[in-house]
Amino acid sequence: MKRPPRRGALARTALSALLLAGAAQAAPVPDRVYVSSEKDHKLHVFNTRGDRLGDIEVCKRPRHMMFLPGHTQIIVSCGDSDQLGIVDLAAGKLAATIAVGESPEIFDLSPDGKTAYVSIEDDNVLAAYDIASRKPLFQVATGKEPEGVLVMPDGRFAYVTSEAADSVHLVDLAQKKVVKTIKTGKRPRRLLLAAGGRELWVTNELEASVAVVDTASHEVTHKIALVAQGVPATDVTPVGMAASPDGASIWVGMGRANRVAQVDAAKKTVLHQVPVGRRAWGLAMHPDGKTLYVANGLSDEMTLIDTQAAKALRTVPTGRTPSSVLVQP
Repeated sequence: MKRPPRRGALARTALSALLLAGAAQAAPVPDRVYVSSEKDHKLHVFNTRGDRLGDIEVCKRPRHMMFLPGHTQIIVSCGDSDQLGIVDLAAGKLAATIAVGESPEIFDLSPDGKTAYVSIEDDNVLAAYDIASRKPLFQVATGKEPEGVLVMPDGRFAYVTSEAADSVHLVDLAQKKVVKTIKTGKRPRRLLLAAGGRELWVTNELEASVAVVDTASHEVTHKIALVAQGVPATDVTPVGMAASPDGASIWVGMGRANRVAQVDAAKKTVLHQVPVGRRAWGLAMHPDGKTLYVANGLSDEMTLIDTQAAKALRTVPTGRTPSSVLVQP
């Protein structure tokens, strides 16, 4: 007698069908900005002008967000429920969750959007998960307190920051191992690819700097110091970054300095600093490059910056402890 399918298998099949159906049938919801709120366990929804439209309840302590292919769903890491959440944007609700290790931080997706590579801070690993089946694929040991993750466009390698080791690891995803460790500075946090993929920018939170790594030699070629006049050096704590669409400028959140720096990507010099709310953290650029959105984690606000004028347009309230921002034009 044939044994009926187990409940877990049925659930995975249902999730796969949900994801595929959503991608095939739904259209992106336009003119939206999403802000994750760590203490409210919600995504707050705004239009691109900064007017608040509503909220979506998700898993506990949502942090990093990305769109899944098609931009009809968001995947979000939830640090206190040890999950990745999948949000159906048309329905405005949490559609599914993927159980991961303790305290997931930042993640990136494979080029085809089918695999999530997640830094699991408490386990000191980079963990890979198949999104459709919710199955874990493999883990790679890293240095202590991994956070930032960036998968290269060809999908062969990933970079992972290790905060406690002051390093960035280069992971060969096929071999499932670290093949290079690069010392970048004190407490590296986030990663950004620049110069057509030739440079990896790394924020060093406790060094008030950004390291630039040559992705061919894997050597640090530049250190960009961030100094805020009238602000103690210990309060200049860079974390989030965003690039202009043409790659000419890299914007860096300066953390407790309550400013965002515009850096000339070619000259590696600071052009402007824009005052924002308390603890400038997650950044997101509008695809047209005209507006930068900044999550101010300690003042529970989001600041919209006019990038051409290098000045704040408006600051709007969010939920408690906003972490990251995602823009759908």
